Amino acid sequence: MEVILKKYHKDLGEKNDIVSVKPGFARNFLIPQGIAIMATETNRKILTENLRQAAHKKDHIKNEALRIAGELEKLTLTISTLAGPDGRLFGSITPLMIANQLEAKGYDIERPRILFDTVIKELGNYEITVDLHKEVKAKVKIEVVAAAK
Repeated sequence: MEVILKKYHKDLGEKNDIVSVKPGFARNFLIPQGIAIMATETNRKILTENLRQAAHKKDHIKNEALRIAGELEKLTLTISTLAGPDGRLFGSITPLMIANQLEAKGYDIERPRILFDTVIKELGNYEITVDLHKEVKAKVKIEVVAAAK
């Protein structure tokens, strides 16, 4: 008997896989537990349509991330903060500061998606990475300047 898995099962496969199992296993365990549904012609068509829509949605999300990455690559953020006479900052630049600057420019980027290559503790120009999608990363230039006292 063939069934369509509704969720991952360690012995059978991933979600949306069509697998062959013994009829008793399907009727007495998989279907009542909500792990699988019978692979009827109707359910196969529904699965195909759902997979097609999911692929379209993933493509749309990736294209949107690519568009935002292109805009962020052209952007230079200026962050003014307190610094000593030798150019060292009182503290360091944090992802929250970057997220606030990006939000002011109209980009809603979550803090965990902002990645630093090094800790920024001095005035100067730096480049940080923003992880927009599992396949899309953008490099953003930031300029750290001393705030007027």
